[in-house]
Amino acid sequence: MSLVKSIVQDVQHLLIIVYSTFTELSKIQQFLTILAIPFIYSLTWQFFYSLRKDRAPMAFYYIPWVGSAVTYGMQPYEFFENCREKYGDCFSFLLLGKVMTVYLGPKGHEFVLNAKLSDVSAEEAYTHLTTPVFGKGVIYDCPNWKLMEQKKFAKVALTKESFIRYVPIIKEEMIKYFNYSFKGNSGKIDVLKAQSEMTLFTASRSLFGDELRSKLDASYAEMYSDLDKGFTPLNFVFTYLPLPNYFKRDAAHNKIAHTYLDLITKRRESGKIEDRDLVDALLKNSIYRDGTRMTDREIANLMIGVLMGGQHTSSATSSWFLLHLGENPELQEELYQEIIKVLGDKKDLTYDDLQKLDLVNSTIKETLRLHMPLHSIFRKVTRNLPVPNTTYIVPKGHYVLISPGYTMINERYFPNANSFKPHRWDEIKSIDGGISLPATNNGGSDEQIDYGFGKISKGVSSPYLPFGGGRHRCIGEPFAYTQLGTLLVTYILNFKWSSKCPPVDYTSMVTLPVQPAIINWERREKL
Repeated sequence: MSLVKSIVQDVQHLLIIVYSTFTELSKIQQFLTILAIPFIYSLTWQFFYSLRKDRAPMAFYYIPWVGSAVTYGMQPYEFFENCREKYGDCFSFLLLGKVMTVYLGPKGHEFVLNAKLSDVSAEEAYTHLTTPVFGKGVIYDCPNWKLMEQKKFAKVALTKESFIRYVPIIKEEMIKYFNYSFKGNSGKIDVLKAQSEMTLFTASRSLFGDELRSKLDASYAEMYSDLDKGFTPLNFVFTYLPLPNYFKRDAAHNKIAHTYLDLITKRRESGKIEDRDLVDALLKNSIYRDGTRMTDREIANLMIGVLMGGQHTSSATSSWFLLHLGENPELQEELYQEIIKVLGDKKDLTYDDLQKLDLVNSTIKETLRLHMPLHSIFRKVTRNLPVPNTTYIVPKGHYVLISPGYTMINERYFPNANSFKPHRWDEIKSIDGGISLPATNNGGSDEQIDYGFGKISKGVSSPYLPFGGGRHRCIGEPFAYTQLGTLLVTYILNFKWSSKCPPVDYTSMVTLPVQPAIINWERREKL
């Protein structure tokens, strides 16, 4: 006890000396001292962290708490490559107070996407991002088993029979849009704005029916854009802040949710719940295995998530392939000749026609390679997680992060990786098993697993994973190819265009073209 008492007295004496010295300083000196303390602490913490052999090396940073958020947020792929050159494929960085352990390349894909549910959690990683956007009780605001069943509920609208119906609907919506927005024989158009609206109209009508489509106008595309802007590094840390983009996000969610709720209420009151579309399917079949039923508000929230999956990914991807093709008029002509050859004398495009259009599908595939919609995928670690083939341990409470988008534009996996070359897929079609239903990114493995929404490939070690993998793999890949294929074919048959491809805007988690993104179009002469 005397030793403890002596130590306490020494500490008290030291604190008195420190306080006395501090009070003797001028006000400016006191301010600078206080300002320096977090920087000194941060540098000291980084030094001792670097001595640990059981932690992935950390990217050095100057600003406490902020860490590498600015460099990561502005140019994530460039940041990843700089870190890889210094530390290897596995490293860590500080993102607004949170430690992120990155594992680049196919081994990282396998490590994170096939991690055990008991080791990592997507729900804990994403709920503060997604719940304000999608709403309560769905996607990541519920236990994982419920999310798997929500995917199963939604898949009834993602069958081959459904896609056969969707193709003429999507084409009809596009022709209406062209007639309304593309005036005259030539002009300019903001491609991101146009594609946001066009993909919203085509996805809403095909998935949710004519009744909902009639309620939507261009303002809803803007509201979905406001929802998109809810996915930023700042939102990752702070779910709610008194900032304009937060207010717009919340207003957009409430407006869209009430529009969907009105439709649901009318369907219930009519007593005519059939099998017209996904809305009917959710009203009839959204009963969990424990016997509980989704509430109408949860169905509306799930509709927001489903439509967002079918809208923001397709709007970004279609914007990018239009911009790239605007720099490649010879490729536009090659696509035109392929489409004419497949369609022959027919006027109407069909789902079966889309399966025969190799260059069209390769163009979509190449666009997704260059511009994966989400540049980062992460999970929160729920118990200490060893990194395979290393001495590193990712402790509980930290995060693991992978970037298939980085891998897909890396020269180690794709020669001339930054060039837009759809014909590269003529030689490497086997890399992800093709796009026929069911679409797979098998990464060299044919083993399948059912997480609760149907069997999918278990292998995720492919360098090409534009739709993710594992239990959280996007179920909308076949719909995306159907929608994007119909969009591309209809554009090619109606227009020629030119453009300058802009750089990528990484300020949200969605990789969009920097504005303005303009195409100069002219109508194609009809044969």
